[in-house]
Amino acid sequence: MSHTPTPDATLAAENPELKYGERVIQEGELITFPNPRPGRRYDIHITLPEFTCKCPFSGYPDFATIYVTYVPDDRVELELKALKLYINGYRDRYISHEESVNQILDDFVAACNPLEVTIKGDFNPRGNVHTVIEVRHSR
Repeated sequence: MSHTPTPDATLAAENPELKYGERVIQEGELITFPNPRPGRRYDIHITLPEFTCKCPFSGYPDFATIYVTYVPDDRVELELKALKLYINGYRDRYISHEESVNQILDDFVAACNPLEVTIKGDFNPRGNVHTVIEVRHSR
């Protein structure tokens, strides 16, 4: 009897030092589902208050609240647990404020192709500097 390991078991074998939550975050992907009210225009607002990444220059942690506002088309973005895991995937990435917010927008648009979306990253002050990055997409 042969046994094909699950992706989770394979990842655990390849990275035995990873905790189960770290493996789940690594495997995470954005999941969408059909819009229950296609043709009706409505806004969805999502707040993600625990965004973290690392400064690509200093390595210091950066903390932000990410705000997502969008108008869905045929697909509703996102299954919220999948979104949480996706956002947690930035925790150990060396990425600038600007690039992180732009990458989130790109991934969001690729996953659900909304009519409109705004992603805002409100980064906690560091060194007396407060940064807010806001990017938009519409079609």
